[in-house]
Amino acid sequence: MPEPLLQVTGLVKRFSGLTATDNVSLGIEEGELHAVIGPNGAGKTTFIAQIMGELPPDQGAIRFAGEDVTRLPPHLRSARGIARSFQISSIFPDMSACDNVALAVQAHAGHSFRFWRDARTDPLLRAPARAILDSVGLGERADMPAAALSHGEKRLLEIALALATRPRLLLLDEPTAGMGPEDAAQMVRFLSELKGKMTLLLTEHDMDAVFALADRITVLVYGRVVAGGTADEIRASAEVRRAYLGEDDRA
Repeated sequence: MPEPLLQVTGLVKRFSGLTATDNVSLGIEEGELHAVIGPNGAGKTTFIAQIMGELPPDQGAIRFAGEDVTRLPPHLRSARGIARSFQISSIFPDMSACDNVALAVQAHAGHSFRFWRDARTDPLLRAPARAILDSVGLGERADMPAAALSHGEKRLLEIALALATRPRLLLLDEPTAGMGPEDAAQMVRFLSELKGKMTLLLTEHDMDAVFALADRITVLVYGRVVAGGTADEIRASAEVRRAYLGEDDRA
């Protein structure tokens, strides 16, 4: 069988006396939407940060598209096709949505940020930026300052910035975090449309969203994988029920 697009083997990350990821292994196939869930403090964000290269693992290996990327820095992983969004939006609030995405297009094309003013006028940057905004449902907000967007729209804009890098693997850390029901439903609709067009790895607390979207689910508890499988298999897992109902969360 072909190697998974992303293969993680024996990933360990320690902070002083805390083991944030404890021998985590999983494989993600091309085109799959894979969710990593678990109580607060389970190690989900630490896991995502290691995949992106923002935190080096203490042990283990990460392979992407057949290449060992365990020690590659984030910008080289991005160049190979890995992108991520964060729990907290990281956008330029005083610039328009289109300006934000045009800058991301410009950066991915290899241009220096000292030419950022060109991104406001260059059609070679703005046309793809507007197309990306259309794809995430923000086409009508393209000329609006990012600061004026709703919380949900800001999260979609951040995903648009990631999409500007043309990733093969998109890492989404709590994409519905802090959203009300309407914004969360909009995010789920967008991710369902994106599903299958690229490989997605997301962490998420909203179990309704996870069960609606995920092809497969991995459950972390205190940094260790306790279950993995389809939505139906995870729903039926006694270990997962204990993790969410029978153990106290760690902050």
